Amino acid sequence: MFASDQIFNKIKLMNRIIGIRHEDKYAMERRVAITPAHVEKLIRDCNLEFLVEESDKRIFKGEEYQNAGAILTDDLSKAPVIFGVKEMPISFFEEHKTYVFFSHVIKGQSYNMPMLKEMMKKKCNLIEYEKIVDEQGRRLIFFGKYAGLAGMINSLWSLGQRLKVKGVDTPFIILKQAHQYHSLEEAKKDIASVGNEIAMHGLPEEVCPLTIGVTGYGNVSKGAQEIIELLPVDKIEPEELIELNRKNEYSENLVYYTIFKEEHLSVPVSSENSFELQHYYDHPGLYKNDFEKYVPHISVLMNCMYWDDRYPRILTKEYLEVLFKAETPKLIVIGDVTCDPDGSIECTHIGTEIEDPVFVYDPLKREPKMGFEGNGVLVMSVDILPSELPRESSISFGDALFEYIENIAITDYSLSFNELTLKEPIKKALILHKGELTPEFEYIKEYL
Repeated sequence: MFASDQIFNKIKLMNRIIGIRHEDKYAMERRVAITPAHVEKLIRDCNLEFLVEESDKRIFKGEEYQNAGAILTDDLSKAPVIFGVKEMPISFFEEHKTYVFFSHVIKGQSYNMPMLKEMMKKKCNLIEYEKIVDEQGRRLIFFGKYAGLAGMINSLWSLGQRLKVKGVDTPFIILKQAHQYHSLEEAKKDIASVGNEIAMHGLPEEVCPLTIGVTGYGNVSKGAQEIIELLPVDKIEPEELIELNRKNEYSENLVYYTIFKEEHLSVPVSSENSFELQHYYDHPGLYKNDFEKYVPHISVLMNCMYWDDRYPRILTKEYLEVLFKAETPKLIVIGDVTCDPDGSIECTHIGTEIEDPVFVYDPLKREPKMGFEGNGVLVMSVDILPSELPRESSISFGDALFEYIENIAITDYSLSFNELTLKEPIKKALILHKGELTPEFEYIKEYL
């Protein structure tokens, strides 16, 4: 018997053991993929074992996992399958093991190619949460809604703080950053209180009409809208947004918000063609930005949609420079929930940390300055927003993941790719199998 076969046989004997690692990429990353309640059910109903790395910051305490039947440890070497949330250090990977986490490699992200190379070298299996989808390609397991919830809470908090710096007092000043609330419900109560104040006493003339533009209509956008709807709102169409400002017919006791879809963001380069969604997806290079006509009418821009560099940017540095040269613009806050550095919102140069979440971008100097002060537009670009609501987001995520956990744990990964007994959504998300890129992900080779 070859040595590699012995390793695989050993793994087969151990494959009812699951490891849960502590998160170390960010100081404020407190989420987990599998909560103590899920662990308890899986131990009881599926005869699985859990090894849980100790963590002082995790939202669920070690005692909760112990009470659920897990073993607390600082050594996951006995676990052939390991679940995490964010990227794992290169030194963490062991030969032939299976890792499940948000790897951020599917766009060929250069900063994670060394990690992927190491996993390939160690002949690891990699399952990517982001690619666990149904037959229609819809994601089944996600934190996205909670990114939208936390992102909108943070953006309204940022609005109050930024306006205060500008000498304008608004009801938003009572709000806190999302992670400072004990729960999502507590945050919602505060926002509803702000809404009551606006409905009763209105907003200052300097900020009226207060308008919120939301790009996208998926889970992230739905989370943001859930928070917006706690305010006294009037949901209007994009063209109505322009007319609202032109006609000067609005109420100081309302907040106006608009959802922008693909057809509002881009138009065909050729004026002879009309916008077709599938054509846009298939040939994004044949489209150009059309969103700029709406920007002068937006107070708070919430960027909640998927983007990659094949598509036109939503907001460029060049346009912001033109906008700020011409006048004092209406745009006060950008909540870049998508958070692609130098991406769809070009002035988002970094994903900010929870402890230092905002910066002011000066379009004329093309320079960012951390904090609430400075000339320009304030950008909130925290890139682990769901960790600001760690308990609720972990429970929701674990609920969606639960039905796949046993299958991931007990699968014999020594088999060929075609023979794997993984459930179809999980098999679709298998980026590496025994260190090799699986057929759907062979395109990543060009980035290596």
